[in-house]
Amino acid sequence: MGTTEAGIRAQVRQWIEENFDAGISLRGWREKLADSGWACPAWPPALCGQGLAAELAAAAMAELTAAGVPGLPEGIGMGLAAPVLLEHGSEELRQKYIRPTVTGEITWVQLFSEPGAGSDLAGLTTKADGDGDGWLITGQKVWSTGAATADYGLLLARTNWDAPKHRGITAFVLPMRQDGISVRPLRQMNGHSSFNEVFIDAARTTEVIGEIGGGWTVALTILAHERRLATFSQIPAGAAGLAWTEAIAERTAAAEPHKWYPQRAGRPELVVPQARKSGKAGDPVLRQEIARLTEAAMSARFTAERAAAARSAGQRPGPQGSIGKLASSDIARQAARVHGSIAGAHGMLAGQEAPQAGTIAEILVSVPGISIAGGTDEIQHTIIGERMLGLPREPDLSRELPFRDVPKGDRNALPEA
Repeated sequence: MGTTEAGIRAQVRQWIEENFDAGISLRGWREKLADSGWACPAWPPALCGQGLAAELAAAAMAELTAAGVPGLPEGIGMGLAAPVLLEHGSEELRQKYIRPTVTGEITWVQLFSEPGAGSDLAGLTTKADGDGDGWLITGQKVWSTGAATADYGLLLARTNWDAPKHRGITAFVLPMRQDGISVRPLRQMNGHSSFNEVFIDAARTTEVIGEIGGGWTVALTILAHERRLATFSQIPAGAAGLAWTEAIAERTAAAEPHKWYPQRAGRPELVVPQARKSGKAGDPVLRQEIARLTEAAMSARFTAERAAAARSAGQRPGPQGSIGKLASSDIARQAARVHGSIAGAHGMLAGQEAPQAGTIAEILVSVPGISIAGGTDEIQHTIIGERMLGLPREPDLSRELPFRDVPKGDRNALPEA
């Protein structure tokens, strides 16, 4: 059939016809995808791929979607862990973890942020001490979605306190189901508990991602992928069979911590209907604010489409993701302002009698989160200024100081010299 786009699509259709049936389990189907190489067509054949060029791989994935068959697990595993292991992991790590991540056998959590190291992630103080047989990890992580159920964590920890802060960090695979790891949910002001804090007390790992001391390079790759994480894909109408039943159950469980994320994004699509329903659609000031919101949302959509085209062309995630992240914050805040103008004081009410059955109130208390998650707006401004516009770096004397000499709020967190 050749290696043209039409030929690849024909191969995928034929393979699906020969391998998918209503009685196959989700795990069984994903194992077939992994073994055939159609799971991740651009990846190497030994790692669930076909080694196809980006354009042909995109055509293969489009054909899988069009066929209405279940896809791969969504979230941290396929969005962050597998791509980062593919780029930075040793061959041993790739062989051990990529296939079970693709099939959904194992799940992942990101262990980056700390109570004292959020925007300044390089200021983290979770420590990794080598003991000859591996590493003992001690510290605390926060905002860790899925930590209570994950099998493994993508962990950043400090291995060298005498190096400057960016050069003393190492990335690890941390087994989550072991003594020494305690997970506690965090209650948010919107009533949800989507995130966790993770306490780590002499937990053990033997697996380093990349080089010892090279964790910041790994972190930048992970963060670039994080800013381009896709939302959950649509389940096709008429999806049926065992694999789809299990896929829907998996999706429901995975989406539970994220069910308020549409409100975090501001729900701009509700603005015009709400303005009409309230009788305020003719207000000239409100109309201008709605126009500003619509303009921003359309521009962001075009930017997202350009980013999707770049991914299809095989380009690595870069600082352009910061533009989309910053735009999402601006859109959410503008949407919240417009919702507040339309609903007035009633927008603070919850319950079925409130505007949009309480959705407006949830929007107002959820929107601040989007300016923090995945890197604050200030961090995005810095990335855009330095890496895209070529502006000078902000002065930061701590970049070259040994980390143990950098002033910190909690000196007790530092090991003795």
